[in-house]
Amino acid sequence: MALFFRTDSAARRTAANCLLAAVLAVAVVVFFSCRRHMAVPGTPQMDISTKYQIRVLLAGDVNHATLQIHGSFSVLNSSGEATIPDTIFADHSAPMEVAVSNQGLFIAGRCFAADQITILPDDPYIFKFDGAGYRGKLVLKAKAGNATFDAINVVPLEPYLAGVVGAEMPERWEIEALKAQAIAARTYCLFNKEKFSGTRGWDVTRTAASQVYLGLKAESAKVWKAVNDTTGRILVCRQDGFIEEIFPTYYSSTCGGHTENSKNIFGDSYGPLCGVDCPYCKGVARLDIFFWPMVKFDQNTVQAAVMRKYPKLKELCDINDIAPSRQSDYNDFSRLTMIKLTDSNSKSDYLRAEDLRLTIDPSGNKLRSTICKIIRMDKNWVFLNGRGFGHGVGLCQYGAQGMALQGRTAEEILAHYYPGSRMVNAY
Repeated sequence: MALFFRTDSAARRTAANCLLAAVLAVAVVVFFSCRRHMAVPGTPQMDISTKYQIRVLLAGDVNHATLQIHGSFSVLNSSGEATIPDTIFADHSAPMEVAVSNQGLFIAGRCFAADQITILPDDPYIFKFDGAGYRGKLVLKAKAGNATFDAINVVPLEPYLAGVVGAEMPERWEIEALKAQAIAARTYCLFNKEKFSGTRGWDVTRTAASQVYLGLKAESAKVWKAVNDTTGRILVCRQDGFIEEIFPTYYSSTCGGHTENSKNIFGDSYGPLCGVDCPYCKGVARLDIFFWPMVKFDQNTVQAAVMRKYPKLKELCDINDIAPSRQSDYNDFSRLTMIKLTDSNSKSDYLRAEDLRLTIDPSGNKLRSTICKIIRMDKNWVFLNGRGFGHGVGLCQYGAQGMALQGRTAEEILAHYYPGSRMVNAY
């Protein structure tokens, strides 16, 4: 153990600094009403390269919201320069209104004549948007005509993951399952950032359309441990026999006994996403998750939802029959992968089963998977003998927990669900 000797004045300065840091940490935790075990009061990686800054769409096409920051913050223009005047706000612990008009963007009644501004809180870089706490910066982008704006959280990769892992998995789960989730989520995020970097103003959404991100609400000491223990680690695979590259590490709640080939669900083709046997989720997932109850949807509601989302299908005058066109057969169940839609004039068209599922039930909480049978009953479409939860591609989350309970490591879990992949350090 090293011994350090300080003068009395140095010791007093050190004590004062420690007291200030402690007061700040307590203030942040109390202000944001975070979970009792939030482990990191400050936000790490704020100076990391933009390559590892994640742009999360918190809200799109909104015309007002609330912003709350404990302490001062700066407002930057699109070039990253502080705007003049009104660059520094005083303590605004009460919610401030964010709005937009043809004059520009407004914060607490102050107008910023720009179509994009960035709110940068002072250290510890934490803010609330519409009542939810997040780390990093908040970018506001006015849309065409300045009628609405997008709100984008720009957050370093590892703090972003701390808001994902605890949202995608219960933090009480085994640490090796949480670590596997952290690596899968990190890989998936960076894949999307690379894929969409030049086509839109954000990388991922905060919803299950990408992966669920709850910010501070999802954090805990155990979640941060899973993130920190795997810092920078991602999965890659060899494509075309030569080049190793990142791939979309999809995952879902409960595969039902066998994961699915990504080509059948999303149309892409990667070796590690070919589908594998999974005896691990049964017995770990709750019975009502592994086997879900019969659900039914009104025939007219289904018709309207499909036609609204897929205009090309409007050539079908109605939907008179919904039948499997293609399916993956396993030992004791089948997953529907392609559906044939037929109208009363015997005209037909096709839709991926997963697309149909999420068109009928966008939440995915009722029609939980495409492992089911479809029948017509009176004026309803009925889905029965349901099994599993989610699209079934890649990591099975309940399966990961089942493997971890058997003593498997995160590396072994990932090797099982993404066969042929290799773990590397992104940084």
